[in-house]
Amino acid sequence: MPTSVKMTRRDLVRAAGAAALAIGAPAIIRPALAADALKIGVLVADSGPAALFGPAQRAAAELGAATINAKGGILGRQVEIVFADAGAPPAEVAKSAVKLMLSDKVEMIFGSHDSAVRQGVENVVKGKIPYVYTPVFEGDDCSSNVYFLGEVPEQELQKTLPKMVELAKGKTFYLVGNDYVWARTTNDKAKKYIADLGGTVVAEDYYPLGAPNKFENTVAKIKSAKPAIVLQTLVGGDNVNFNRTFADFNLSDDIVRLSCLLEENTLIGIGKDASKNLYSSLGYFADLDLPENKAFIGELTKKYGDKAPQQCTISKGLF
Repeated sequence: MPTSVKMTRRDLVRAAGAAALAIGAPAIIRPALAADALKIGVLVADSGPAALFGPAQRAAAELGAATINAKGGILGRQVEIVFADAGAPPAEVAKSAVKLMLSDKVEMIFGSHDSAVRQGVENVVKGKIPYVYTPVFEGDDCSSNVYFLGEVPEQELQKTLPKMVELAKGKTFYLVGNDYVWARTTNDKAKKYIADLGGTVVAEDYYPLGAPNKFENTVAKIKSAKPAIVLQTLVGGDNVNFNRTFADFNLSDDIVRLSCLLEENTLIGIGKDASKNLYSSLGYFADLDLPENKAFIGELTKKYGDKAPQQCTISKGLF
């Protein structure tokens, strides 16, 4: 399991709030009295291929704000969340980010969405306010006033790939991912780790996010190539469709699969019958046996009852 920086979202929000008061807010932000609400924009996947994460993202963010406010807020200010949809194309989400800053007057933005959207948001925020990106991402981004909480390929793959080789008893890999920066950069790094193991990449395929595709063509090629391991960098509904088709081709007994973004909601979509020999490498799972996680899940259950959305690594960063 990857190690992570021991900073919670609340720590980061408090630190950012204190820094804003200490150095003065950027000109884009209106002056705020201590009694004013601290508005935070939160970009979540309400639509698109990652929409299955949306309810969990909203629930985690709402609980996080409620927890902070119950303890007196941040520097005497109550937190107010302003949600916006991050499931649209990057240019559209960038417009939403501008609206959050100029119309809604948010003083921070949290984003839980794909990296293509992140790049669009970075281009319009331009470091004027803190932008916290919470999910798994590809690394190699040092943009001003942008903070990253999620797993990177080095954490997900360097120690995991040798274990997959051991399980599969083979070193041939087939790579399949969505056609954008996270998948391509992650696979570029994976190819270096595979080479270090003496392994071979037999082929790689990329698909647009959310296209109406069942991946039959790639799965047929995998059946012919007979790799030992399939490495997946697919998101949400695409991950579900690929693995269901993979199982329909009866390949699960002979080929091991590793997904770089297989969390609980995606696994539910894939289903038990299609998940044999399917592995995940992430820094958080909702059944993690730690007191802090048990408290988190317990508070969600208390707030939402039996309607509490399934938490996962994509949503917990918003708490």
